[in-house]
Amino acid sequence: MSNNEYSIGVFDSGVGGLTVLKQLIRYMPCEKYIYLGDTARVPYGNKSTHTVSQYANDCINFLLEKKVKLIVIACNSVSAVALDKVKTVAGNIPVIGMIEYAAIAALRTTTNGNIGVIGTRATINSKAYENAIMKLAPNSNINVFSSACPLLVPLAEEGYLNHKAT
Repeated sequence: MSNNEYSIGVFDSGVGGLTVLKQLIRYMPCEKYIYLGDTARVPYGNKSTHTVSQYANDCINFLLEKKVKLIVIACNSVSAVALDKVKTVAGNIPVIGMIEYAAIAALRTTTNGNIGVIGTRATINSKAYENAIMKLAPNSNINVFSSACPLLVPLAEEGYLNHKAT
C-alpha cells in the first residue's frame, strides 16, 4: 500500500478539533483524514492527568487500528499532559500536538511581549504554554498570563459561541 492510501488521524475530546481538521484539509486537500471526536467523555480538561492519558491512549489505539500514517492531537489538554505518552503508544507513527505550534503563533503575533492563554484546568495547570514559549524565546522579555476557563469547552461544545456566559 502506498503512503497516499493511508489517512491522517486527527482527534480531540470533542468537536473543537474540527477547526484543526479544516486547516489541514485547506493546506493538504489531497490527503485522506479520519477524525475522532470523543464527545462521550468531553471535556478532558477537568479530568486527572491519568484519566486524560488513558482516554488519549484509547483514541490513539483506535486510530492505529485504522492504519493512519500521522496523528494530530487537536486537543490542548492531551497535548499539554500526555503528548509523550501518546508518542510512545504510537510507536513509529509521527504525532503532532498543538502546544508548540500555538506558542510559535503567539510569539509571532504579540506586539508588546504579552501573551494571554486561556484553557482547561489541565492545560493551564501543566504550564505547557509557558514552558513552550520560554523554550522558543528563552532570552526575551515575554510575559505569559494564563487563566483556566473550565466552562469554555462545554459552552463551545454546546454551540453557545455568542451567549452572554461565553
